Amino acid sequence: MANTLYVVPTPIGNLDDITLRALRVLRQVSLIAAEDTRTTRILLDHFDIKTPLTSYHQHNERLKLDAIFDALAMGDVALVSDAGTPGISDPGAALIAAAVARSVRVEALPGACAAITALAASGLPTDGFVFVGFLPKKDRALRTALAGLARQPRTLIFYESPNRLTDTLAALIEALGDRRVCVGRELTKLHEEYVRGTARQVLAQFQAHEPRGEIVIIVEGAPPEQTAQWDAEQVLAALQTRLDAGDPLSTAAKTVAAASGWDRKAVYALAVEKLR
Repeated sequence: MANTLYVVPTPIGNLDDITLRALRVLRQVSLIAAEDTRTTRILLDHFDIKTPLTSYHQHNERLKLDAIFDALAMGDVALVSDAGTPGISDPGAALIAAAVARSVRVEALPGACAAITALAASGLPTDGFVFVGFLPKKDRALRTALAGLARQPRTLIFYESPNRLTDTLAALIEALGDRRVCVGRELTKLHEEYVRGTARQVLAQFQAHEPRGEIVIIVEGAPPEQTAQWDAEQVLAALQTRLDAGDPLSTAAKTVAAASGWDRKAVYALAVEKLR
């Protein structure tokens, strides 16, 4: 198949942030696969682009794959998300992977990405970072995910919804400590805001003022003393905290193992020996 799937970033807020190359590609392809055609139509109308649209999102990706590849057999196709770079915490990743698996030519354009925009303005280290995306919604899964990041020395990047921001910040404090944090809100839009400080300071700010809009959380990586493997006393104390919170022993052992650098079986054995 000689045609190309173009991965085209779109603005995360300010429409002026689209590139000239992105506009050219959107005009010349035979079809645009969009996460939400209504959102993309606003962008296309703004720039007077008449290219046909089809929807492609997490609820129809299996049904739409064959149709999109049929379109690729006839001409080039552009993939766009509602905002930012397709495939980054976005259902477009499945289409890109499928295209690569079928030996379809994939060409990604540079452009807007909320994670990188927020990182660049955060004031936190940028020489190494881990993009996590959206954290789990369920409390136990959230705690487990954060425990697995507790010893990560690189800057952490999360996406979050405004209604979950304060709960997530509280969970971050519990799992990672009171590290430096930057929360970026409504990036590139009229009410863009960055709130910087310790996690507790930022949490207090958003407890006092309800957050709105799209959220990116940037968190300082673990300090050197937290990246070293824990001793047995630290492991036992963390286990007891998790057990007191209601975790089953197996779950507590998995969570503490991820945070401590210990093997899960060793943590479990220590718990059986010392806590029962």
